[in-house]
Amino acid sequence: MIARKFFRKTFSILGALITLCYLFQKTALAAEPSSASNVTAINTIWTLIAAFLVFFMQAGFAMVETGLTRAKNTCNILMKNLLDFCLGSLVFWAFGYAVMFGADKMGLVGTSGFFLSAANPSTGDGLWQYAYWLFQVVFAATSATIVSGAMAERTKFSAYLIYTVFISAIIYPVAGHWIWGGGWLSKLGMVDFAGSTVVHSIGGMAALVGAVMVGPRLGKYNSDGSSNIIAGHNMPLAALGVFILWFGWFGFNPGSTTSGVNLSIATIAVTTNLAAAAGAISAMFTIWLLFGKPDTSMTLNGALAGLVAITAPCASVSPLSAVIIGLSAGILVVLSVIFIERTLRIDDPVGAISVHMVNGMFGTLAVGLFAEKSFGGAAGLSHGDGLFFGGGWHLFLVQLTGVISVAVWTAITCVICFTICRATTGLRVSDEEQLKGLDIDEHGMEGYAGFQIFTTE
Repeated sequence: MIARKFFRKTFSILGALITLCYLFQKTALAAEPSSASNVTAINTIWTLIAAFLVFFMQAGFAMVETGLTRAKNTCNILMKNLLDFCLGSLVFWAFGYAVMFGADKMGLVGTSGFFLSAANPSTGDGLWQYAYWLFQVVFAATSATIVSGAMAERTKFSAYLIYTVFISAIIYPVAGHWIWGGGWLSKLGMVDFAGSTVVHSIGGMAALVGAVMVGPRLGKYNSDGSSNIIAGHNMPLAALGVFILWFGWFGFNPGSTTSGVNLSIATIAVTTNLAAAAGAISAMFTIWLLFGKPDTSMTLNGALAGLVAITAPCASVSPLSAVIIGLSAGILVVLSVIFIERTLRIDDPVGAISVHMVNGMFGTLAVGLFAEKSFGGAAGLSHGDGLFFGGGWHLFLVQLTGVISVAVWTAITCVICFTICRATTGLRVSDEEQLKGLDIDEHGMEGYAGFQIFTTE
């Protein structure tokens, strides 16, 4: 009797344990990652890493602009590069992202998802939206910060903050919706893979309008129209900034796949690197031929010009085409800097207009010339071949339409923005502030405290 009870209890316990093991195994199997969830995880990780790289480009811009301007304006440059990201992040979270990627309204603007409300943290797609927002906000910050260098050394800090709100909330997101958010240019078939127009042309056009409206720095131009060189104070910083930007561009361009399982990221990284290298070399030889010296600052800008120019076509062209695009960009940036400074008499201390606007436009048009559908198809794009590969004029004309329309939109809205700045806070600092440097009067400190800084003004 006792033995029977013992065995009965033993078998009951064993049965319960077997049942528990079965349920645990079933639960564990259900929790195992599927191939689809693995892809989502890889894409999310890749997109976040790319976003972190692009964020680091803010440091690159800060170093380039600081190095190519005078020591007495160092703190001002650093503050602008910091605050356009901080303020831009909040504005793009509240408003800009929805305008850019919200539900399409007549192909012109997004109308939903304000304050990132479309991101649901309880679903995989909702969590992906957070990663995608972070990737997009660092792009928006890149476009905004381009203006800082072109308007350096004579612009009021308060006016720059107003501009940052405008470009992050309206100017950049609306044009971005046209091309990346399902708007009318996207429906036409415009290709701007990583933002030669969306990011760089917008920032460069804003820089052009701002530089014209704020006027040149004191001492830049003489009464006879000739220009004076106002040298930057720290070329090592400028060079470091270019290398940081080049490094960050490997997040900028390959990261625009937003897919870690799309192996075209390798091709995109190669075309990006080749164009930058070719741009530096052609800029060096061009300035050497024209002025007898291989100018360091122009060579650095040549690398950036190659990077900007390849940003739109990086997923659509062969490595050979990337080299040709980079070589062309390096020549173009030198000629553009000379023309803008000496003929148009527009003071751009760092060459931002030539690097970003001129080569952003060129790079976008280069898609219509050099695109090959075999490369684009591998990256998930559906465009045909460019003009030089038998595709005819269609793609080029679509690209041209996009370049012109975005330029007109940016120019008009930036004129309005800077006019508001001029009427409220004022746009330009006084002559006395320029002579002392913006660090002291605008921020109450010096970038190099304890060092005696000599000026020629």
